[in-house]
Amino acid sequence: MTFLAALLHSAWLGLQGFVYYYPLFMSWLWMMGAVLFYWRNERRRDVEEMLRIPRELLPPVSILIPCFNEGPHAEETIRHALAMDYPEFEVVAINDGSRDDTGAILDALAAEHPRLRVVHMDSNQGKAIALQGGSLMARHEILLCIDGDALLDPECARWMVYHFMVRPEVAAVTGNPRIRNRSTLLGRLQVGEFSSIVGMIKRAQRSFGRLFTVSGVITAFRKSAVHDVGYWSADMLTEDIDITWKLQRAGWDVRFEPRALVWILMPETLRGLWKQRLRWATGGAQVMAKNLDVVLHPTQNHLWPLLLELFLSAFWSYALLALTLVWLAGLALPAGHVPLVGSPLIPNWGSAFLGATCLIQFALSKWLDSRYDHGLGRNYYWMVWYPLAFWLINITATIVAYPRALMLRGTRARWVSPDRGAHLPRASGGGDA
Repeated sequence: MTFLAALLHSAWLGLQGFVYYYPLFMSWLWMMGAVLFYWRNERRRDVEEMLRIPRELLPPVSILIPCFNEGPHAEETIRHALAMDYPEFEVVAINDGSRDDTGAILDALAAEHPRLRVVHMDSNQGKAIALQGGSLMARHEILLCIDGDALLDPECARWMVYHFMVRPEVAAVTGNPRIRNRSTLLGRLQVGEFSSIVGMIKRAQRSFGRLFTVSGVITAFRKSAVHDVGYWSADMLTEDIDITWKLQRAGWDVRFEPRALVWILMPETLRGLWKQRLRWATGGAQVMAKNLDVVLHPTQNHLWPLLLELFLSAFWSYALLALTLVWLAGLALPAGHVPLVGSPLIPNWGSAFLGATCLIQFALSKWLDSRYDHGLGRNYYWMVWYPLAFWLINITATIVAYPRALMLRGTRARWVSPDRGAHLPRASGGGDA
């Protein structure tokens, strides 16, 4: 075997090892980081410290709710926001050029509730512009931003405001979204995903450094910090990822508060799920391209691990694609024409440990979030289908997203009406979801 052939063979074996060991390594890293976050931040002493703050000392809050074609959900969302257990707050609903009855519903509610103000935009400008307009209209320094289908937990604001009060360097606090629609397999899988993947990663990232992104559906911002970085970017598909990086690059701190709950709807069709994951992946690709220069700034080395993780995750998806194509070619071509590799899609004995790690991660995450979202254990069985259903969708979305991000460069990101799953009955008033 020539030196070049030996080098190529070693590189191929290394690629196979990376595809197998990278998710295994990250899974255990996330679990260790999540446990460390729990030990530092989620024990009883934090609850007691927050509850000792007199209500009259809590700063006022502006709740911003950008809406586009949210007719089926707007009233329920607004009523839950108005029912928040907090001494002084206002609700600012931004109707971003909706083409349905959203504007009429918001106006009727504003006539009924003096805490509610409605801003109408003549045409659809996108969520980033809607949030900026709402922030300029807001009377208060703390901006609690939610989506037009989100139902706030009554105690949500108190948990988030606590971080702004004790740490002046905190620019944003992201909350803990919980899935409302759980009647289908996709809905049940996403209940587990938001604990075992989303919530666990946020806990781990806070333990080891910085957050990759806040949750666009539930985040509180310090208005002066958002103004400092030039508000939300109108050309980014995921304005939540972009604002997170802008704030942290400017030296602000971004935090995760698992006790700040909001109840949301998620896609329950494969088509809706694909569109959502492709948008998320494309937004991540846009942010990576925009922030590659962070490696040239040693003072921002706290963001290097996030950039490395984003790069390795994208590389892993393309590496898995390469192995899959080579395996398929090996089935179609005569022996010896391509390297001999096993199927990266069909489980074997080597993947048994990876599967067991996934189940351990799911169990740990459900234990961590069970104090906030009761009944998570009932969804544990359904999580065995998560790698098959969601890994394939997320991997494919990542592969498609990077060339798509290049084509969308400089394009205004505008609203689309997402798949919100089953339309649940409208609530007659506020309260727990």
